[in-house]
Amino acid sequence: MASYLPTLPPIAPVRRIRYLIFLKDVLILALTTFGGPQVHLAMMLDRLVTLRRYVTEAELMELNALCQILPGPTSTQTITAVGFKIGGPNLAYLTVLIWALPSVLIMLAVALAMYYIEQRSISLGFTRFIQPMAVGFLIVAGYRIARKVIRNQMGLVLAVISVLAAYAFPSPYITPIVIVAGGLATAFSYRKQEMMEKTPIRIQWANFFLWLGVLIGAAILGAVTKSLPVRLFENFYRNGSLVFGGGQVLTPMLYNEFVEFKRYLTPQEFLSGLAIVQATPGPVFSFASYIGALAMRDDGVSGQILGGFMATAGIFLPGTFLIFFVYRFWNQLKRYRAVRASLEGINAASTGLTAAAAISLFQPMSTNWISVLVVVTTILLLEYSKIPPYVLILGGLFAGFLF
Repeated sequence: MASYLPTLPPIAPVRRIRYLIFLKDVLILALTTFGGPQVHLAMMLDRLVTLRRYVTEAELMELNALCQILPGPTSTQTITAVGFKIGGPNLAYLTVLIWALPSVLIMLAVALAMYYIEQRSISLGFTRFIQPMAVGFLIVAGYRIARKVIRNQMGLVLAVISVLAAYAFPSPYITPIVIVAGGLATAFSYRKQEMMEKTPIRIQWANFFLWLGVLIGAAILGAVTKSLPVRLFENFYRNGSLVFGGGQVLTPMLYNEFVEFKRYLTPQEFLSGLAIVQATPGPVFSFASYIGALAMRDDGVSGQILGGFMATAGIFLPGTFLIFFVYRFWNQLKRYRAVRASLEGINAASTGLTAAAAISLFQPMSTNWISVLVVVTTILLLEYSKIPPYVLILGGLFAGFLF
């Protein structure tokens, strides 16, 4: 026993340094990733896999596929799962906080400034190039990921079917259907997978019951107290518990509830915020911070800040609870060949959904030659230059100010 003592002290400091470097990389990603979960995944591959080798490419794609079948913000859950894999739950909590905080603060500041802007009739035209640039980001990210996950004819067929299904039936509910169907389609080819020794699946239910308890408790508390902050938390917690497929799917759900039904925002306020969140790094789910703040604009600055943070907690907590729940027994679950085989179909279907989202977003701007030019230019610059994505976004904002 004594012979091992000299090697023990350096271990903790080395791990702490590694964790700090990882959190620094998370912050860099939080400040430089634009364009939604598909773009985020491409940049995570570059930094977390190629540059740092925290995980392998296969491990990251595996975790992303797992998060695709869970409700919540996909990219947030993916990077949280990487943090969990490296350093356990404590590092995972710090990961989700550092990843989400910059975009949340930016969108909260935007909401606080909205009333000022509206009162002085200041134009938001400087964001005019951001939407077509976001489409370019989405197309490039989908192409890069497709090259990695589509390895055979079955994957290509599933991707094409996913595109057609998502485009023909533009409903948030088509996303989980397509993803599950893709997973089932390749699960039957499990015999191609290597056999692994199976271990008993031990499920720790604490995080599942925590997720369910908060969902029920918030609904009851909101109905009893009629408190707007509590109801905002419940509204966003419910949406975060039901949405599959990331921010592109969340957007129509939020519009229907908070603009069409509850009228917390005007359509113009909603669309302005949506344009700005495209120019904001980090998770698109930070859009909730903007909506929550504007929903409580009548309660002053403190009320808006409270509303923003209640909405933020509501939208991010469900996905965090669920990834903590599932990840704890994921290593046992993936030993089953059918589970591993299903990941191929999930990734292919997700790629198809990305293409469908790009088509849907591009279609309204296809008759505007300037928007088409911006999309094409963005794609070419991303593929054939080394200009960082955030520099392109800043350039787009500057061009909006000029024109």
